[in-house]
Amino acid sequence: MQMNFLKNWINTNREAVRIAGQVLLFLATFVTTTLAGAEWSYGRSVYMEGFGWNDFVSGLPFSLSFLSILTVHEFGHYFTARYHGVKSSLPYYIPLPPFPLSIGTMGAIIRLRQRVYSNIQNFDIGLAGPLAGFILALGILFYGFTNLPAKEYIFQIHPEYEAYGDNYADYVYTGNEEVIDIVVGKNLLFMFFEKFIADPERMPNPHELMHYPFLFAGFLALVFTSLNLLPIGQLDGGHVLYGLVGYKRHKQIATIVFLILLAYSGMGLLKPTDPIDGLLINIPLYLGFLYFAMKGLRLSTRDTFMYVSILFTIQFSTSWFFPTLEGYSGWMLFAFVIGRFLGIDHPPCLIEIPLDLNRKILGWVALIIFVLSFTPAPL
Repeated sequence: MQMNFLKNWINTNREAVRIAGQVLLFLATFVTTTLAGAEWSYGRSVYMEGFGWNDFVSGLPFSLSFLSILTVHEFGHYFTARYHGVKSSLPYYIPLPPFPLSIGTMGAIIRLRQRVYSNIQNFDIGLAGPLAGFILALGILFYGFTNLPAKEYIFQIHPEYEAYGDNYADYVYTGNEEVIDIVVGKNLLFMFFEKFIADPERMPNPHELMHYPFLFAGFLALVFTSLNLLPIGQLDGGHVLYGLVGYKRHKQIATIVFLILLAYSGMGLLKPTDPIDGLLINIPLYLGFLYFAMKGLRLSTRDTFMYVSILFTIQFSTSWFFPTLEGYSGWMLFAFVIGRFLGIDHPPCLIEIPLDLNRKILGWVALIIFVLSFTPAPL
């Protein structure tokens, strides 16, 4: 009796239950990103003895900055969808447990509850999210770069560095196994802020940038923005590219971009100088990875194997002639998810309307944002 009553209540209040679940996911993500912020910024892990409220609060600058950008991004999609009369859910936030090197979330998504028929609708909805998030990220980065603490700030986090003074970098990153050496990468936008906005006397060492919450949150937001703006499939950048060039050229460009991403992610992973017994195991495994990743190209089995062979040959021979050349293996999982699950081409829209000049300009601006935000090796 009680179970039937509960089922009936849930069915009649389905939207309220859904919203309650979304609120709980947001609260969980707020907690996990704040815990991540405390660990990245000050090295205070929730698993440490004595971790308390003050430690938790220390993670707020990171979590509030990062979640604000993420939220603005998703509501950019949401309000644009509603403007076009397309039913959409509120954002679903995805929390990540506080394991080592976690940033506390895998992002957020909205669900479109009806089909989008027009390329104009696809273009606007896809563009609005990353454009809105990028604008806020710019503001947070500007604040972070113009309000850098003095160099001595790093001694609060690493008091052991103080013994070396301002030249600590000459001593602590040179074969010191006790130091967890994580270097935050750079993109063109970061380089601009460093050169023209920040006080060079206060600029953090790249090994320590994660201890500056506004910079680190802005950096991660740019990484997420650039991934969303990849001109592939039905990613936000894929919708933008489809609106700009149409179905046929989108498929050609998206295929080239995907193959470049796949080639770069595995560059230097296997080298002719590696031990032969390891190569005998790792080469078949890697070829299998490439094969399943390339299934998104929707080619025949024979043609897929041909592409796999060509790509691997290029990677392996390049490592022979340029043994120090390496890509970023962290992109392999993302490339696999795109190729195996998300798809590389964009399905044709039922209604095709040429973009007006303003949309064309914004579309090219979005692709420029991708170039400015993309970091070849984030961490």
